[in-house]
Amino acid sequence: MYRRLFVPAGLVAAALIAAGCGSSGNSTPPAGSGGSGSATRTTAPVSSGNAINTMKIGGATVLTNAKGLTLYWFAPDTSTTSKCNGTCATFWPPVKGPATAGTGVMGKLGTITRSDGSAQATYNGHPLYTYKGDTAPGQNKGNGLNIEGGLWHEVTASGSAPAPKTSSSSSGGGYGY
Repeated sequence: MYRRLFVPAGLVAAALIAAGCGSSGNSTPPAGSGGSGSATRTTAPVSSGNAINTMKIGGATVLTNAKGLTLYWFAPDTSTTSKCNGTCATFWPPVKGPATAGTGVMGKLGTITRSDGSAQATYNGHPLYTYKGDTAPGQNKGNGLNIEGGLWHEVTASGSAPAPKTSSSSSGGGYGY
């Protein structure tokens, strides 16, 4: 007779996370993972659940949460108000505030109060979100999306909007397209 062992999924996930924390610090997403090329963690991760870290993704140093998921800001937001509520917030989960800065995070962290009364972390005045479409560290599938009423940007360490994913040049036709 064979005896089967069942290990709770949470224990497996915790072991995998612990194993990843002992790595040399560089990581590359698996082929086809949806990242923009290579991803390199540029700081030692802070173990707090609301820690903000940095990672290099496709040539840009971006902010990530403690799990290594890319953080985003939403163009219609203001420094005091999130415009992403309801269904929007299920696809773009707000980062709970307050957050703590890991090494290399130089901007100003703060919080706003969302319409439901919860605290949301901000970076240089931008409310922070993750994207449900990013399922592993090094992915930035939400960057440049124009959905939910506005444009979404990955948060660069400098706090500025990243360069567009693709560049186009005008042929001078004058039609404004």
